[in-house]
This record gives sequence, structure tokens and C-alpha cells, in this order.
Amino acid sequence: MLQSLASNSCVRLIQTHKSTWYFISLVLGYILYLIFGAVVFSSVELPYEDLLRQELRAIKTQFLQENECISEERLERFLKRALDASNYGVSILNNASVNWNWDFTSALFFASTVLSTTGYGHTAPLSDGGKAFCIIYSVIGIPFTLLFLTAVVQRIMVFSTRRPIAYFHTNWGFSKPLVAIVHATVLAVLAVSCFFLIPAAIFSALEENWNFLESFYFCFISLSTIGLGDYVPGEASNQKFRELYKVGITVYLILGLIVMLVVLETFCELQQLKQLRKMFYLKKEKPQDRMAILEHDHLSFTTVSDRSPGQYEEKSHGFVVSRSMVSPHDDPILQ
Repeated sequence: MLQSLASNSCVRLIQTHKSTWYFISLVLGYILYLIFGAVVFSSVELPYEDLLRQELRAIKTQFLQENECISEERLERFLKRALDASNYGVSILNNASVNWNWDFTSALFFASTVLSTTGYGHTAPLSDGGKAFCIIYSVIGIPFTLLFLTAVVQRIMVFSTRRPIAYFHTNWGFSKPLVAIVHATVLAVLAVSCFFLIPAAIFSALEENWNFLESFYFCFISLSTIGLGDYVPGEASNQKFRELYKVGITVYLILGLIVMLVVLETFCELQQLKQLRKMFYLKKEKPQDRMAILEHDHLSFTTVSDRSPGQYEEKSHGFVVSRSMVSPHDDPILQ
């Protein structure tokens, strides 16, 4: 008996707090996914890092042996200075001296990466004035960019998603959820083809040291606004039409980001995904339930306040009143 009561209470507790348990499972799943990614990245990349460290130590030792006039401390200072400059996008190589990081087209490309929060990190402001302006520019520009993207995506969604789904549903009689799923799949295939596969092929042809996988990797890292900065196009010393190339990349990033948001918004409007999201949300109190509760409380209050003291007195002395209303002829005891 006690076991059945305990099991029933546990089941009732789980059912009443279902969204909370779903949310806890979501948090645990996210933490496990983070740990899984860390384990895979560490197991895959750590051996390559170790090989690169050994190779650099061997090259450094060989250089010091061939140039005994240079001490290790002086070499360390020189390399540190060169690496610090490289972090700001300035290279000491002879073939890199022809490219400037802060001409107009490069600055335009940098501004687009800042406002889109991609932030490759290959170029950064050097002066204090540039750093201060970057902060002010980002504080104003990032919300402005979000407003711009939201307005553009909202207008595109009308013509790219809502009207086609309504047309097939109304004129052809297809089920609206089925049409939405097929439309989202077709839109995703077109987006991947036009903004990932085709640009990856173009980048692999224009960039000498990039293969197709590296070009596709750059497209994904850029349009997902991850922006690691390990691959940045247009930085080669012999790049032809570099200014025009940088402007084209800027336009590609903005258009690609808009298309990615349209695809994501299209998938978010699917009924299946809406139901999945509701599993983890807190249930809102319905307006009619809230009004019913308020009306019930108001009626209870007015009923209590409208009662006169005489009514309470009659209720408390009901036996006396009822006795006084009995006539002597009706009372057998008096008779």
C-alpha cells in the first residue's frame, strides 16, 4: 500500500513538473555534448600539436647551431616581437609587405566582420584610438545590424516561405505541415549549394593553398559567425584584384548571413520543432484561467463584505429564532 502510494506520488510529481525535468535533461545533454567535443578535439589535435612543437624545436636548434653569433635570448626576443606583430596582422616577410591591412577595402572587410560578430582576429586595431572607436562602433553597430537583419529576414520570409506554403496548401490541397517540411528541405539544399558548395569551389580555385575541404570549412566557419581566423581569403601576396576581391567577400558574407537566418527561421516555424521547443519552456498561465481565478476571488470578497451583522447573528442564533416562530398550538409539549 505504501509502495503504491509512493509510486503514485512520484508519477504525479513528474507529470506536474514535466517541463522542469525536460529542461534538466537538456542542460545535462548540453554538458555531455561539450565534454564529448572536448574529448574528440583533444584526441585528434593533440598529436599534431606535439609534432609541430618538436619540428619547431628542431628548426630552432639547427638555426642556433648554424649561427653561433646569435644567442638564444636575442632570438627569443626577435621571435616574440614578430609573433606579436603577426597577431595584429602585420608580417615581417618580404612577400607580405605589399599588402596593407588598413586600406579602405580591408577596413570595410574588418567592419563587416565586427558588425556580424564573426571576428576573424587576423586584423585588430593597433592604436588606442582605434580600440576605443571599435568599442563605440560595435556598441552602436551590432544592435543596428540585428535590427537590419531582422527587418530583411522578415520581408524575405513572406515571399520565400509563407506565400509558397499558403499557395500549395490552398490551391493544391496539400497538408500544410507536409508542405512546410518539403519547402524547408528544398530551401536548405539550395542554400547549401549556393552559399557553401559553389563558393567553396570558387575559393579553392582562387586561393593557391586552399583545397576544397579548407574552402568549405572557411564558408561554414564564416556564415555560422564562428570566425576562427585560421583561413582568411585575399591575404596572399600575389592576389590579383585584391581590392575587388575583398569587396566581393564582404558582400558574400552579408548575403550568406541573411540566407542562413532565413533558413533557420523557416525551420523554426515547423510545427514539429515548435512542439519540441515547448517541451523545455515554462508553461505560461492562460489568460482565461487567470481571469477565472480573479473573478472567483472577487465574488468571494464581495459576498463576505455584503453580509450584514444581523445575518451572522441570525445564523449563530438560528435555534432561538426558529423556536420563537413556533406557535403554541403547533407545539405538542405546550399542548
